[in-house]
Amino acid sequence: MQMEVNSISQWVNNFNYICNLKKLKMNKILLILVVSFLAITTQAQKFAYVDTDYILNKIPEFNQAQDKLDALSADWQKEIENKYADVDQMYRNYQQEQVLLTDEMKIKREEAIIKKEKSAKDLQQKYFGPEGELYIKRQELIKPIQDKIYNAIQQLAANSKYAIVFDSSSDLIMLYKNNNLDKSDKVLDLLGY
Repeated sequence: MQMEVNSISQWVNNFNYICNLKKLKMNKILLILVVSFLAITTQAQKFAYVDTDYILNKIPEFNQAQDKLDALSADWQKEIENKYADVDQMYRNYQQEQVLLTDEMKIKREEAIIKKEKSAKDLQQKYFGPEGELYIKRQELIKPIQDKIYNAIQQLAANSKYAIVFDSSSDLIMLYKNNNLDKSDKVLDLLGY
């Protein structure tokens, strides 16, 4: 009986030893598979960056469009400043003549000043507001250029199999950048510049 217990005990110990070896081998195999998978997935993803400000400044059409926008903006700003100067002059005249004016004349002058000031504010909103003429003109002149750049970046990313293309001129914080990953000149080549 003692012999049977020893052999069963030895058989159980051998079985546990074999199971532990198998678990150890399985853990090693699993670890190798996980490491291999991570290595493959990180190698498969390629990254690049472009500097859209650099690209835009190399495109003559953009510089011409920007010059047009700057000229329009300066003209509109001058027109608005003239309107505000008129309001200021009307107010100064009113203050000087206020003691000589009747209450009815004061009210008319004040209303004229307020109306003129509102007109200047409306003109400013018309030109420089969120949906103003400057915004519309910028969309008209610059958006087609930006769309060309975007399409060229997409083409570059597809052809070179980049998973992600960053814009180094945006608010994205790039703590380090390898100049070999800068594809701005390739985008310019695709655009023909």
